[in-house]
Parts: sequence; structure tokens; C-alpha cells
Amino acid sequence: MRVKFLQRVFLYSVGVVFIAFGLLTGGLWHPVELYRSLVRIVTVPDYLLTDYIEIGGVSGAFVNSGLLMVLFSWLLQLLKLPVTGLSFACVLTVGGFALFGKNIFNVWPIIIGVYLYSLYKREPFSRYIYVSYFGTAISPLVTQLAFFLPVGGMEQVILSYVVAIIIGFFLTDLAAHFLTTHKGYNLYNVGFTCGIIGMVAAAFMRTYGYEIPSRKVWSSGNNLLLSIFMFLIFFLLTYYGWKLNGKSFKDYKKLMKHSGRLVTDFIILEGFPTTLINMGILGFIMTLYVLLTGSQLNGPTIGGIMTVVGFGAFGKHPKNVLPILIGVTISAVTNKYSLSEPNNILAALFGTTLAPIAGEFGPIWGVIAGFVHTAVVNNVGFLHGGLNLYNNGFAGGLVAMFLVPLIRVFHKGAE
Repeated sequence: MRVKFLQRVFLYSVGVVFIAFGLLTGGLWHPVELYRSLVRIVTVPDYLLTDYIEIGGVSGAFVNSGLLMVLFSWLLQLLKLPVTGLSFACVLTVGGFALFGKNIFNVWPIIIGVYLYSLYKREPFSRYIYVSYFGTAISPLVTQLAFFLPVGGMEQVILSYVVAIIIGFFLTDLAAHFLTTHKGYNLYNVGFTCGIIGMVAAAFMRTYGYEIPSRKVWSSGNNLLLSIFMFLIFFLLTYYGWKLNGKSFKDYKKLMKHSGRLVTDFIILEGFPTTLINMGILGFIMTLYVLLTGSQLNGPTIGGIMTVVGFGAFGKHPKNVLPILIGVTISAVTNKYSLSEPNNILAALFGTTLAPIAGEFGPIWGVIAGFVHTAVVNNVGFLHGGLNLYNNGFAGGLVAMFLVPLIRVFHKGAE
């Protein structure tokens, strides 16, 4: 019972800490400006790539992120769901993307749509809640329809919600179908699904004369402040995991023996303390990678770090993540983009969606997957116009579909 309580506390704590950080960096002293920052975050175009730290400042971005994490944690508790690795993966991914694309206005219609689907199926909403959380990847479509069509008025806002509710209604069946295409080797399965949805939506918008302009909002200059904050979080995760684990790292090697292929829930398989250790260590690795490449800690990169940390409870660990990082880095130093540019740094962070390939087939194939992924992810964003925040999940699904059959030709014993 005590462990279950601690799991719930830790799930809430990340969101609470983000809100506190946002308030202490300005929101507490300037509440009117915080309100204006949140309004800007809600009403600007937020398809890829839109850094909320640049739009609403550190304070507004982290309050928005923390609020969503707390609300989504509360909804899981309201549905009386146990806290598992999937809970952490969902909530921290939502929190990470709430720094660059998800906000307190645009996430709800997807969840409503999935809820209506559960009513239609006469099944508990708790069965589909996690699909709805990941499905908020398509949230920028809501903002785009609500505020940036050449129509205007409250009818436009209602239209945006109706369209997204319809998408949410069909999301569960689509995600279940697309899971079979990559066989669980792409951890961001709903991201692949939302990529297909975004591609269709963008195609219709372009067909009827509405072009989605390219967008790159990328903040800089906050590395010192944000690295201190992030390292503190990951130290606490590692420390408390170590403490709850009898002040040891026992069983951590056992955790890293898992391939990470869907579905691999580390809390269920290896326990909460060991999972906390893994999450903290992954956070350190990813934050150091961003800093050592000379890139920036900002909304998108911290979003990537938080997603990796969340999936540190649901499939990712250093042994299957590092080969992907190496593959992306090799590609980055040889392609036309700088290693520290958004194209490459985000491919490195989010490309770890392919970690199960390294986990199951070995590090060499992981390096190859990371290398291939970098090329693919830099060329698929146009298809959905940035309306799918999980662009790497979309690309990762394509890479897995292409690469896994080839691996099985050479890899003996592959299923």
C-alpha cells in the first residue's frame, strides 16, 4: 500500500514541481503577465515547431506544462487506475509536449472523443484513457482550426472541437490497427497514428486553398537555469529510487535485459524503485547530450528529455537508447544540418522511440536504426504540416516498417 501511495505521489510531484518552478521564475511575482503568457500560449499557432518558452516565457511554459500533468494525473486517479509505467510515460510525455504544442485549451476534445467512443462501445473509459492522452499529439489541429482559418467567430472554435472530437472517436481503432504495422518496435505508436491523421487533415486543408506555412520558434539563452532545474529533478528521481531500493542499484542490470518492445512496463516487471533509478539516469544522459552537442535547453528539447524519462518506465533504458543516439549522431555529423540544430537534436531525443530495435536485435542494428531515422524524420513533417506533434513517432513507425523485415533476413531467431 505504501509503494502504491508513493507511486501516486511521484506521478503528481513532477507536475507540481513544474508549476512551482514556473511561479518562482516570474509567475508568482507578476500574475497578470503570467495570465497574458498563458493566453499567448493558447492562441498562437502551435504546430511544429513552436517553443512555448519563446512564446510565453519560462514561467508561462512551465505553468502550462505542470497544470496539464497535474490534471492528467488527477483524471487517472478519478478513474481509479493504478499507477504503472504507462501512467508515467503518458503524463510525462504530455507534460513535455506542453512546452511546445499542447496547452490547457487544445487537448480536451481528443479526450472527449475517446470518452464518447467508450460510451459507444459500452466499456469503461479507463480502458482507453491512455490512447486519449497520447492522442493529444494532434492538438495543434484544434488551435489551427479555432483561431487561424479565414472565418472567425465562436463558430470556428466550436468547429475545431467538433472535428477533434470526431478524430478522438476513431483514434482507438486506428491506433490498434497501426500497431500491427510496426509490430511494437516503435514506442510512439499513437504518434504514428496521429501522423496519418495529420497527413489527411493537412491534405484537405491544402486542397481547399489553406496552406500551412513553415514554422520554427526556438528559444535560447536559458541553459544555465534550465540545466540546474532538470539535473535537480533527475538527481531526486535517482536518489529516491536508490533509497527505496534499499540504498542499492540491485536489479538495474535485470531491467536493462528487457528489449523494450511494446508492451514493456518496468514498474510491473521490475518494481517502482528500480524504475525510478532508470528514469533519473536517462534524464541525466539526455540532458548532458543536449548540452554537450552545444544545443539549447528549451521547450522542444526539454519536451524530448521528459518523453524519454517517461518512457524510462515503459520500454527505454540506457542499453537500448544509446545505440539510437550514436546512430543519429553519426548521421548528424555527416548530413547538411549542424549537430546542435533542431532537426538533429530532436531526432536524437525522440528517435529513441526505436529503442526496442536495439534492445531486441543488438546495438549495431540500433545504430543503423538511428542513422536511417534521422533521414526519414527530416522529410516527413511536410506530409502532416506539423499538425502531429509526434513527428518522430510517425517517422519511427515508417522506419520500423522498413527496417525490421530487413533485420529479420539477417538476424537468426527473430520472430
